[in-house]
Amino acid sequence: MGRLTVRALRAVLVVVLAGTVFVQGGMVWTLVSGNDPEDGTLPLTSLRVITILGMVAVQVALVCVWRLVTMVRRGTVFSHTAFQYVDIMTGAIAAAALVWFAVTAVNAPGQREDPGVTVIMGGIGVAVLGVALIVHLLRMLLAQAVARDVEATQMQAELDEVI
Repeated sequence: MGRLTVRALRAVLVVVLAGTVFVQGGMVWTLVSGNDPEDGTLPLTSLRVITILGMVAVQVALVCVWRLVTMVRRGTVFSHTAFQYVDIMTGAIAAAALVWFAVTAVNAPGQREDPGVTVIMGGIGVAVLGVALIVHLLRMLLAQAVARDVEATQMQAELDEVI
């Protein structure tokens, strides 16, 4: 990974992380201060809490990506430590999908006149679950690469003994 790519990715991660913290702060402030511009009905409060939880899931995934990028930059990504971050990231993405399904369920009663919105929101949740599955697939590829790296190191050691 080139330096420009790493810097660009880290800049994007910082901007998205700052955005999620800003959204969380606004939601927490609205819930705690009692200055809710709405009437405080259950769906709005539920949506705010769900949003806060969703932002946590995104933040966890962002931190894992940051750590993996650091490992790639250092050349240590082909290690068992990387599996921790990939597993946590997969869980965070799956949690984000579940949070999105919760948003869909809370929003559904208001969409009785246009149920297509609920169907589209459900489809987005399925797509997010698909991303979690893709990350899991990439984890399996990482496992194969780590196994090949260990095998190559062993073969190199045997070759060094022969020479």
